Amino acid sequence: MKTLEVSLRDRTYPIHVDEGLLSQAGALLGVRPGQRGVVVSNAVVAAHHLVPLKASLRDAGMHVDVVLLPDGESHKNQRTLDDLLTRLLELRVERSTTLVALGGGVVGDIAGFAAAVYQRGISFVQVPTTLLAQVDSSVGGKTGINHALGKNMIGAFWQPRAVLIDTAVLSTLPDRELSAGLAEVVKYGAIRDVAFFRWLEANMAALLARDSAALTHAIVTSCAIKADVVAADERESGERAILNFGHTFGHAIEAAQGYGEWLHGEAVAAGMVCATRLSERVCAFPASDTQRLVDLLAQARLPVAPPRIAVARWLELMHRDKKVQSGALRFVVLDRLGHAVVRGDVDEGEVARSVN
Repeated sequence: MKTLEVSLRDRTYPIHVDEGLLSQAGALLGVRPGQRGVVVSNAVVAAHHLVPLKASLRDAGMHVDVVLLPDGESHKNQRTLDDLLTRLLELRVERSTTLVALGGGVVGDIAGFAAAVYQRGISFVQVPTTLLAQVDSSVGGKTGINHALGKNMIGAFWQPRAVLIDTAVLSTLPDRELSAGLAEVVKYGAIRDVAFFRWLEANMAALLARDSAALTHAIVTSCAIKADVVAADERESGERAILNFGHTFGHAIEAAQGYGEWLHGEAVAAGMVCATRLSERVCAFPASDTQRLVDLLAQARLPVAPPRIAVARWLELMHRDKKVQSGALRFVVLDRLGHAVVRGDVDEGEVARSVN
């Protein structure tokens, strides 16, 4: 088992990565006899993975309840959050209870947000079951829901107690979801680690074939990069913003198309291409490196061009981005492969030319 650490002083927590961790959850979490937990999942994930997790927690002495949420990005909203909070109240969940988020990013974000606001904060654990959640949303403490006017606009920073990444669960992941997760993996190489980017160019076929060693290396490297950035800037007041490379464009795509039409990773992939084309204009980023990114994303079976959206609509949606300051758009761009910067001096005309 590989264990990483997100270093946040008194809120430091581990990220455990290995095959078969679901059946070790009780021991890894240090469950005490009589402790109470609520597993939050959805029917699709629960059918595959709930039994071993629940058995492990119960064997360690935890009293376990289960709450199932509807599946899909279209349900990452206030109604689902309210329904979850109602169930917690009906179950008479106390502050000493731990929520266990078993699922992808939607489950993790909603369960984490519920943990942040229920009785002003209770403990929760992330057990991500998609590649995207394993390398991105389960780490770092961003929780929340979508609003019709913007993605992830309502939420809280609330760090998990631990992240358990069982790589074996990826065997049940649909191919499209695997590719969506690879978008975030590619992002880490593009923004922070050019050697990892080169490794991905050489090993994308192995990742698509679900080679265990390749997937483990990609997950551990991605989580290590994110943990390092989060430890330096937990609440995105500075460096952490680079993790949003491609996301300003990607979130606009998701909002314009309707949540769930494009998977988050697909929108981020197309968004990263837009962001690198913008980087060519504002940072003299080499066009040859843009092509490398396009080729790698295409190899991962991801879209490399955005849908047709009117420029005015692009700008309207991007002005709701969380990086906007004093009404001005700010973008994560690359000044070289493996190094990202945040720019707030980008002309909107250059943005328009980057999405067409």
